[in-house]
Amino acid sequence: MSSSERFRRAVKLGAVSALSLVALVVPGTTTGSAVAAPAGDCFTPTQSADRSKDGHADSLSPAEAARVEADMQSKLAGKRTAFAAAAVSIPVYFHVITSGSTGNLPAATITKQISVLNSAYAKSGYSFSLVSTDYTNNSTWYNGITDGTSAERNMKNALRKGGKNALNIYTANLGDDLLGWATFPWNYTSAPKMDGVVILDESLPGRSATNYNEGDTATHEIGHWMGLYHTFQGGCSGSGDYVSDTPAEATATSGCPASKNTCSAAGNDPIHNFMDYSYDGCMYEFTAGQTTRMNSSWSAYRA
Repeated sequence: MSSSERFRRAVKLGAVSALSLVALVVPGTTTGSAVAAPAGDCFTPTQSADRSKDGHADSLSPAEAARVEADMQSKLAGKRTAFAAAAVSIPVYFHVITSGSTGNLPAATITKQISVLNSAYAKSGYSFSLVSTDYTNNSTWYNGITDGTSAERNMKNALRKGGKNALNIYTANLGDDLLGWATFPWNYTSAPKMDGVVILDESLPGRSATNYNEGDTATHEIGHWMGLYHTFQGGCSGSGDYVSDTPAEATATSGCPASKNTCSAAGNDPIHNFMDYSYDGCMYEFTAGQTTRMNSSWSAYRA
């Protein structure tokens, strides 16, 4: 398993569920040493009946999450001033992978995707500015690419541009019925070339991924790239997603239910939050607490 943390929003296209299953490993640390970030993948089985088995499978253990938080707070303490919610324009490098003409995305579609991102993140103070788009005809990279593979490493090593503040988005026909995956900001130092977001090409606005073709797969994965966890991380106990204003949620949301309440703590499940697993049409918000966490993460790792 690679040392980079990757969260994957994975859905069997046409199915009604999104169950996550994760294996997490955190190397031990010693006093005074650099804090190691956890490694893991989130998977979504294709059988809707298995969703009830989700439970805490997607959570980092309290110790693992605490190590990440300690690292972030340590870095923030070293800053002279805390990052404030000010306008930040993130440069975007779009890498379209094709197999011949398959996967070839028109410029208008990419422009729509950037517009979706700017709308989703508008209240957070972050915006996205497309710097360049490149097209690479490589059937090995395009067909069935998954995270942690040599195809992913080769693709990113060849194409990634910019520094730690630059968002690199790769589109392809992903394997394992995945919609996408992303690296966390705290992994940039150890693996800068791997930093970025990979999404299914048919998840862009107006494409063919039914229920997931409004562009919010990118919104969700960029949330991870900005330091956010899933809203259902940790289930009903512990620190959850380390955001106080996202109510605790025992299981990932499937589809777009009228309401859902899986924990006894106050508040219904945040089914409309971009960091849940709801349909694109159901998701429309980040909370103020998520913006605060994005600010802390940005200041610690990307500023």
